[in-house]
Amino acid sequence: MRPETPALDVQAFINREPFSRYQWLIFALCFFVVLLDGFDTAAIGFIAPSLLKDWGIAKPDLAPVLSAALFGLAAGALTSGPLADRYGRRKILLLSVLVMGAACMGSAFAGNLQELTILRFLTGLGLGAAMPNAVTLTSEYSPAARRAMLTNAMFCGFPLGAALGGFLAAWMIPLWGWRSVLMLGGAAPLLLLLVMLPSLPESVRHMVAKGYAAERIGAVLRRISSSAAAFNRFTLTETGPQGEAATGKSGITLLFEPRYLVGTCMLWLAYFMGLVIFYALVNWMPVLFKDAGLAPKTATLIAALFPLGGVGAILFGWLMDRYNANRVIAIGFAATAVAVFAIGQAAGNVGVLTVVVFVAGTLMNTAQSSLPALAAAYYPTRGHATGVAWMLGVGRFGGIAGSFLVAELTRRQLGFADVFAVVAVAALVSTVALLVKQASDRNRPDGGKPLMVADAGAH
Repeated sequence: MRPETPALDVQAFINREPFSRYQWLIFALCFFVVLLDGFDTAAIGFIAPSLLKDWGIAKPDLAPVLSAALFGLAAGALTSGPLADRYGRRKILLLSVLVMGAACMGSAFAGNLQELTILRFLTGLGLGAAMPNAVTLTSEYSPAARRAMLTNAMFCGFPLGAALGGFLAAWMIPLWGWRSVLMLGGAAPLLLLLVMLPSLPESVRHMVAKGYAAERIGAVLRRISSSAAAFNRFTLTETGPQGEAATGKSGITLLFEPRYLVGTCMLWLAYFMGLVIFYALVNWMPVLFKDAGLAPKTATLIAALFPLGGVGAILFGWLMDRYNANRVIAIGFAATAVAVFAIGQAAGNVGVLTVVVFVAGTLMNTAQSSLPALAAAYYPTRGHATGVAWMLGVGRFGGIAGSFLVAELTRRQLGFADVFAVVAVAALVSTVALLVKQASDRNRPDGGKPLMVADAGAH
């Protein structure tokens, strides 16, 4: 038996070691999970005009199928977070990728609107479970000084995937029909799963918090740096938002402790309103632009620029690591309100409309994509997955509301400019929510007592 050594704090180890190739591999796998999540989530909006034509249905009839995946996304996120905090991020992430791939592939063979609605719900279950666990795993393998930037960079996969769906749909649908987009959206996650199975580790922070065998923890840490070989005991040091030691309740109950309650509610509200904007526009812009006189292919390509702008989240992550994260994101949402309103004023000029859609997408997706990193930093490890997942899950109802909102506005025959003016209000609500959260946060986590020690001699 190896002699007992001083315990190694795993987060301090991750903080001080250079970001390794192994951590970049974890980052890349999570990035592609989220990219495919974005592709599959947005695909239904890009094939919507083809569905209207092929199946002879009215625009309001699209609302259930457009929002079916969002109900699944909400259910998947709300259930996967507590499960991941209990059983581990890796298992839930692998299962979610399997479900999203198989169900999306099945959607390509739907024979009617009802079948497609059911299969989109099942796809959403996998999508909803995948994203929060990818965010959590990336966050837990990132050094504290770069955590927001790395998490945001990984989360950029979602808007990039959504944009990719638009560009590919514009090319693939005229050649092979709308079903080809769903086939691709199903095959890609299944191929990615084959890479993830041998390569993706469990979170070392989760393993320490749950008392996993020290040898298993050490094996992962040694792939980050060989210096971990000198240790056979591991600890994890954390604090809560007020600086107190992060011990006690876990999972869902943690979110409603007095020290987290206001922040939890404001995160939910901000994310909810952000998804009202995202899904209202991603799902309906191709149809709205077509009705405004643009050719179907042009409408799809311009609409695809909206989610493409999410790459700005990398800059916001850098700013969040250096300044007050709540205020940084609040400013982003305030600017989003102005830009979304401007889309409604630009319908008569294709060139101006193209620029405004891209700017609005950059601002909106940058702010929205920064919220998971904010949530991941707000909760301790014992509630990481639940905190992120429940924000994403509750927020998904905002996506549902956004899809039905535009359907209702078009039913009431609101003009093009009026629809975008109504949607812009949601960004102002997100701005206020983040400022309220900031007012309730007195300190960021910065020290405390060890949560748990895994000892090699005890296993």
